[in-house]
Amino acid sequence: MAINKQKKESILDELKDIVKDAKTLVFVNFVKLSVAHANELRRSLQKEGIGYKVAKKTLIKKVFGEKYSGDFPELPGQIGVAYATDELSPAREVYNFQKTHKEFVSIAGGVFSGAFLDQTKMMLIATIPPREVLLSQLAYLLKSPIQRIAIAVSEVAKSKAASN
Repeated sequence: MAINKQKKESILDELKDIVKDAKTLVFVNFVKLSVAHANELRRSLQKEGIGYKVAKKTLIKKVFGEKYSGDFPELPGQIGVAYATDELSPAREVYNFQKTHKEFVSIAGGVFSGAFLDQTKMMLIATIPPREVLLSQLAYLLKSPIQRIAIAVSEVAKSKAASN
């Protein structure tokens, strides 16, 4: 559908505002997405503080191509942009929505740390566990050797007591 020049200018301005504030951008490919599912996606992203904007690929390339380095990823189908100041949440939330709506939504690429990334790299970023999970995994790794030493010392003490 053709849009007039004034509408294009307003969309370009919105995309430029997104570029100023966002640390991470995720290009969301959607196909045959119903209004109900689109609203569900918007609500789930909004609940996490993530913005979502649908625009023509030519306008997206025009704004983002000037700002970021690297090769612009291949963007098949219709594209929306999920963005936030948090570096991992846009990719993670789109990935979570994608798990239940595979036939409608997929990650097509994105921008992370000021560079364009393709679909596979954005999927890797999307599957990074949240900070709290990573901290608990680290605490477990640090606790495990200490716990084993304590068990070994306890067993040695039991064997010494049994031999006396």
